[in-house]
Amino acid sequence: MDNYPMTPDGLKALEDELRKLKTEERPAVIQAIAAAREHGDLSENAEYDAAREKQGFIEGRVAELEAVISRAEVIDPSKFSGETVRFGAKVMVADEDTDEETTYRIVGEHEADLEQGKLSVTSPLARALIGKSVGDSVEVAAPGGARAYEICEVSFK
Repeated sequence: MDNYPMTPDGLKALEDELRKLKTEERPAVIQAIAAAREHGDLSENAEYDAAREKQGFIEGRVAELEAVISRAEVIDPSKFSGETVRFGAKVMVADEDTDEETTYRIVGEHEADLEQGKLSVTSPLARALIGKSVGDSVEVAAPGGARAYEICEVSFK
């Protein structure tokens, strides 16, 4: 089995989610199931079915988080420096067609969130950027055609 590269913040977020599921959501759904059972016939009890479905989701997510956390390989990007892109780097790129600048942090796949600028290390753009330096251009295949980006800035803060 492979390990999952992850930043310290990403690991903390997953551990917080797991703690919340175990200490808040799991007991709440158990109470909801007990309350729904008191309403009688379970075969036509929508509340019971919904609570059981939610319980299944919670148990599945708990198992997934436990597996990911147990195989997490925490990499602290603050220990890195230089202008070469690697895991944990904060990278500012400029689209060579539109000159639009965007900043991404390259993180593990379980902590990626494009809306927050967190780009999965397994994404095509991150794979193209890793190993390159400030001033280099990369070309990435995109659904609308190939896109070219220039690396403007790299930091590990």
